[in-house]
Amino acid sequence: MASFSELTTPYLLLDPVVMQRNIDFLQQRMEKLGVQLRPHVKTAKSLQVAQRIFNGGHGPITVSTLKEAEYFAEHGYTDITYAVGISPDKLARVARLNRADVTVRVLLDSVTQAEQVMAWAVREQVKIPVLIEIDCDGERAGLRENDPKIVEIAKILAKNDLFSGMLMHAGGSYHCPSKAAKEAAAEHERATAVAVRDRLQAAGLECPIVSVGSTPTAYFAKDLSGVTEVRAGVYVFQDLVMAGIHVCQLKDIAISVVATVIGHRPDKGWIMTDAGWMALSRDRGTANQEIDQGYGVVCAMDGTPYSDLIVTSTSQEHGIVALRKGSKAKLPQLEVGSKVRILPNHACATASQFDGYVVPDADQLAFWPRINGW
Repeated sequence: MASFSELTTPYLLLDPVVMQRNIDFLQQRMEKLGVQLRPHVKTAKSLQVAQRIFNGGHGPITVSTLKEAEYFAEHGYTDITYAVGISPDKLARVARLNRADVTVRVLLDSVTQAEQVMAWAVREQVKIPVLIEIDCDGERAGLRENDPKIVEIAKILAKNDLFSGMLMHAGGSYHCPSKAAKEAAAEHERATAVAVRDRLQAAGLECPIVSVGSTPTAYFAKDLSGVTEVRAGVYVFQDLVMAGIHVCQLKDIAISVVATVIGHRPDKGWIMTDAGWMALSRDRGTANQEIDQGYGVVCAMDGTPYSDLIVTSTSQEHGIVALRKGSKAKLPQLEVGSKVRILPNHACATASQFDGYVVPDADQLAFWPRINGW
């Protein structure tokens, strides 16, 4: 691959050492808590990253698109949870994978979906294992803990041995800056999951999979008894949202967008770069946090953040870099042609803007492709 000086910006830089440190940390934590980790590959969407997560092994994994499921299945990953509510138009692709000895579980939270999956499975004579989605904190899809439809749906699925268990995502943990709040979110997630499992068992239904997960709760859970697996994804790269709620530090963020300075507006205190929202994404996940990081924190090429320097606004191909409001720092002297690294608000969103990762490998550069689309 070309040298750094020959690369066209913007590009996505991945630090493999930082990434591996993040991978090892959570794996060791889950081992101490006695729970299997089912990484969510939606963040990286890269075979090379997955190989490092599993040290050359093949899963289990969580995916957010069927394109991910098909891609990873082609490369030997046969234990897959598709963690987005299923719709009838996607069942043919799910069935195709399950017929090829790849276990792809689907997710649902309604009687209608359960009946659709059941009818398809019976008609096509294929087993499609199903998880029921539970909402533990009002953040997203799913049935609430005491909803009688949980048992009703499980009974519908169990008639043809399609019921595999339940799944939940503690999305509210992304709004928990304090350690105590994250610990409480993790315990609430666990307790809710176990309570649902107990209700199902009381109704005579086995619930073999009790799946919970988010990066904040995975990092701050103190007890995971009753849980069979934890899902997390952004932990592999980390990002400014995670740093903003004190899950990680800036030094733990493994990806950054490399941009070139293309101009200045001294009258406005702006430095212009070639990384707009097409490179950084529109994600403003830190806007409601204690520190608003704009569209990203600006760093020198060695990864050292410039004091109070952020991307304050973007257009399609332009990024405006300036000091955050109220700062007393001095704007750094960055000449046209200078390179900077920009730490992302949301690793998943920023990575999705690129076809792959530029990865320093010893004295060489490697390119690790990723997949996008559905």
